[in-house]
Amino acid sequence: MKPTLLIVDDDESIRTQMKWALREDCETLLAEDRNAALQAAREAQPTAVLLDLGLPPQPNDTREGFAALADLLSDDPLRKVIVITGQSEKENALQAIGQGAYDFLTKPIDIAELRAVLKRAFYVARLEREYRALQEQTATAEGFEGMLGASPPMQKVFSAVRKVAATDAPVLILGESGTGKELVALAIHRRSPRGRGPFVAINCSAIPEQLLESELFGHEKGAFTGAHIQRKGRIELAEGGTLFLDEIGELPAALQVKLLRFLQDQEIERVGGRSRLRVNARMIAATNADLKQALAANRFREDLYFRLAVVVIRIPPLRDRPGDVPLLAKAFLRKYAAEGNPALAGFSPKALKALESHAWLGNVRELENRVKRAVIMAEGRQVTARDLELETLPSGHEGLNLKEAREAVERDLIQRALRLTGNNMSKAAEELGISRPTLYELMDKLNLRKTEAGESG
Repeated sequence: MKPTLLIVDDDESIRTQMKWALREDCETLLAEDRNAALQAAREAQPTAVLLDLGLPPQPNDTREGFAALADLLSDDPLRKVIVITGQSEKENALQAIGQGAYDFLTKPIDIAELRAVLKRAFYVARLEREYRALQEQTATAEGFEGMLGASPPMQKVFSAVRKVAATDAPVLILGESGTGKELVALAIHRRSPRGRGPFVAINCSAIPEQLLESELFGHEKGAFTGAHIQRKGRIELAEGGTLFLDEIGELPAALQVKLLRFLQDQEIERVGGRSRLRVNARMIAATNADLKQALAANRFREDLYFRLAVVVIRIPPLRDRPGDVPLLAKAFLRKYAAEGNPALAGFSPKALKALESHAWLGNVRELENRVKRAVIMAEGRQVTARDLELETLPSGHEGLNLKEAREAVERDLIQRALRLTGNNMSKAAEELGISRPTLYELMDKLNLRKTEAGESG
């Protein structure tokens, strides 16, 4: 198929002349002004555009032409726009190149020169589109059990999952809120010999303490008020598969003892029961808390910790995964745009820059939620920094490298949250969308004391 060229010029005779001159080289579309050019570009998706900067309603002014250039590139950043200028307007041509134009030609147009420029533009455009398609295929192919990550820290996690999946050893997964601990646990399960068995997950911090024992171990009929029937617990339901205990650090002391017995003997006793039941289930636990700190404070049993931590997998926070933010953001955009806004073509350059410089205290979960919201709010063909609500970031970070800028943003956000909450750590963590232990870890990393953080201005 011939490539498609859109010719934008307010002079009908020039449009017609070029159409006939290029009829053997490409399919041509014609437009006389910016609105007609945008409509034609969106309908036909031309590979290249030949754009006269002097367009109505003010053909002697270049402002409308530059506006058309911005719109055409915003609609498709890979589109090759070749601008046409007068002999004495080299400054306009250079400005157009600076704003993303592929090349420029001066009037009067030499058809042989035009053909040579278009041939090169079509060739480069084809290579770029093939490369982007290959990147998207590679990104999909490199997905690991529903997780994306090309950074060395995540490749290390994937390698650990592959190794530990072949065994039946208990695994402890450590990571901040929103890093994807349950996805890692599920990947271990799917790749293990137990992959055809059930994967049973329970969040130890989401269930009231008085109900948690029954949820885990089940109960016999009449064991307590409301126990009208016998009920199997989550451990029994995981028979032949994997039990995933999220936020294991929140497990009450009495249940820590019962869980330790299960890990030692592979046997449980239902609440109100008198016989022990053997259960063949693998244990994977996860937490965003500092378990060693909990051990020192006698909030977590040392013997249980060492039973759980036969293999430890640490998931890096998103801010420590170089290059993964745009990869994940584009994957989330494809997912949510397909569901509700298929016209979206990608992120604007400013949006990508904002994504990479953001602190991501809420990790992958925060990134996904921002992209999901942006897909709903976006009005143009590209997601902008404003759509992501990343347009207004703390100022004063000019001249910093990426690591320094991220730390500066983290510091500013933590200080702001503590001031707003009157130095209440729990409320500040909630304001930031992270756990309290994560907030403590960040403050330690940034050498922030509570009073300094709350009082700094």
